[in-house]
Amino acid sequence: MSDTLQQYKDYVISSFVKAVQPVVVESALGCIIRDATGKQYLDCFAGISVVNVGHCNPKVIAAAKAQIDKLVHCGSYIYHSPATGELAEKLAQIMPSPRLRKSFFANSGAEAIEGALKAARLFTGKHEIISLQASFHGRTWGTLSITGNYARKKRNGPYASGVTFVPAPYVYRSPWPDDPERCVDFWCQSLEDAIRFSTSGDVAAFIAEPVMGEGGIIVPPPGYFRAIKQVLDRHGILFIADEVQSGFGRTGKMFAIEHYGVEPDILVTAKAIADGFPLGAITTRDEIAASFKPGDHLSTFGGNPVSCAAALANIEYMQEEHLCDRTLENGAYLMSQLNRRKRDLPLVGEIRRLGLMIGIELVLDEKRTPASAEAEAVRDHCLANGVLIGVGGVYGNVVRVQPPLVISREQIDQAVDAVTLAIEQVQAKPAATAGSLG
Repeated sequence: MSDTLQQYKDYVISSFVKAVQPVVVESALGCIIRDATGKQYLDCFAGISVVNVGHCNPKVIAAAKAQIDKLVHCGSYIYHSPATGELAEKLAQIMPSPRLRKSFFANSGAEAIEGALKAARLFTGKHEIISLQASFHGRTWGTLSITGNYARKKRNGPYASGVTFVPAPYVYRSPWPDDPERCVDFWCQSLEDAIRFSTSGDVAAFIAEPVMGEGGIIVPPPGYFRAIKQVLDRHGILFIADEVQSGFGRTGKMFAIEHYGVEPDILVTAKAIADGFPLGAITTRDEIAASFKPGDHLSTFGGNPVSCAAALANIEYMQEEHLCDRTLENGAYLMSQLNRRKRDLPLVGEIRRLGLMIGIELVLDEKRTPASAEAEAVRDHCLANGVLIGVGGVYGNVVRVQPPLVISREQIDQAVDAVTLAIEQVQAKPAATAGSLG
């Protein structure tokens, strides 16, 4: 354990995070992580919403091992790889619309987002992009250009031109927190105004996360995307759904956009697509896919046979185990347990959820002053008690609970106990706790 900690200190670049959590992960299975000393942790962050069917899922691991014995790499856009073709067909079968049937495979979410932007521009012949404030789409220069979060973008500008940002569907911090319908009207008008006054009439696409993960688990009102899509259609603007974090059962549907009854023009996936194996994808309509011409795009490792075999097994497991239905049920149960205790937790401003994508926003007062140090302290208390959670939000004040979807009711109770106990401890001595643990 000490060797790994020292190796990280000496040889791994990690200065871009406040601290790497003091856990040396030796092994993991299901929802349980074991460190090098043998201590067990209940994982309620799933490697940033990646291992949705659990760590080292036997079906996924078996598929990857079988593929490794046959072929690891061939260049899946130079030669035909059976695993790549099978996964592309499977993705077409599970998409929110039968028109979304052609996929390009990349290696990460950021790379897939870059490909989606390129496809939209090639198809429309237009060049500008509209994105949301508080959004996050990746760490590359192009994806940071469309990310609406100063904390992620600072010290690296200037970014790409031709990007316009509109208000996020963040009801809790809107002028009308008790009137979601009025919020939707305002956001639609803001989009209309942005198109009219902040662009040159050359907008190729609007990109949005159906649930904003890094932004703080921001769940748009039910009518939001339907209303936004009407504005986009009037102006001939494509809709790119960034499902990198919200996809593959996380919200109780295979893709979060299904909750809103809207068909995107391009859907982007990564993270949970292969339960931990690196893979990303863009899936779109035939005519948009055909916009790529020879030389326009490629990826050396994209569509890697091992990752594709793992992804195929991952999706099959979700379907066989009815994991989306279980996620809806367990998400509702977890939310009910949190809400039952909320009245004793004045630090909690709002709890937001879709499926097992849960954000607990912590605030200091009635003015909703973000409790950022307190959120970090809650995470540290949970870690000390053997439960791993995340912290996010544009103010860094949202406790994120995003466990593997195979979590049991007993494990949910353990997680709720740990989180509520941590909040109680932070409330009791907020200044001392934040100072010593933040």
